[in-house]
Amino acid sequence: MPETRVRRRRRFLVCEPRHFAVQYAINPWMHPDTQVDVDLAQEQWRTLIDTYRSHGHTVDTVPPAPGLPDMVFAANSAVVVAGRVFGSLFHAPERRPESDHYDMWFKAAGYDVYRPESVSEGEGDLIPTGRYVLAGTGFRTTREAHREVQEFFGVPVISLTLVDPYLYHLDTALFVLDEDNIAYYPEAFSPGSREVLARLFPDAVLATREDAMTFGLNSVSDGRHVFIAPQSEALAARLAGHGYVPVPVDLSEFHKAGGGIKCCTQEIRS
Repeated sequence: MPETRVRRRRRFLVCEPRHFAVQYAINPWMHPDTQVDVDLAQEQWRTLIDTYRSHGHTVDTVPPAPGLPDMVFAANSAVVVAGRVFGSLFHAPERRPESDHYDMWFKAAGYDVYRPESVSEGEGDLIPTGRYVLAGTGFRTTREAHREVQEFFGVPVISLTLVDPYLYHLDTALFVLDEDNIAYYPEAFSPGSREVLARLFPDAVLATREDAMTFGLNSVSDGRHVFIAPQSEALAARLAGHGYVPVPVDLSEFHKAGGGIKCCTQEIRS
């Protein structure tokens, strides 16, 4: 284990939760009768942005659009590798209009955007590592989209099957720690996918279902600091034992919609 983990400066894209609400149910966390404290959500979101900036990261913002309560979950909008943008095609019709707003932002910023033909939910299910794109399927993003991603980026795509409905996106069951390692909950995956992850990442930090259900795996790492839900104390301690520095940020209001820190954070990789 390195004596000092190395932080790498990141560029993040986010969307203010001005219109955040739970208006429909498209995952087991969501119940339309749930009341959302929008003021608290705004406060928690601003704290996340301030924390990123205080750690040296750049944060850009997409304007929120009325009628799109889940637009705050910016990670689902695209995956960006080497300045190339692979956009989104959401599984739920309620979320599909979000893609247009994010596409417009990327195009205005000078990027070309590829819109997939198959259902694909951005970094929710497509997570770049140093050598691969880890790609989740089972609930949202399809295997056909995995093939599109590989053809578009020319990077090996490792398909992983998710099996727990509460961990419906890959970014609820796994996150990248640095260029060489990940943290994940093995039982969120099919037996074959668990074997693949064990072979690729023999030194991974293993998590429990409790870690996952407190959104501990919906975290963001800059290679040294891990921005993590404060409810995930056991996982934070495990990460600290591996030389990472946990930075607790409470996004509990967003848990009502099945989202957390990573869901709110799209990374732009130049």
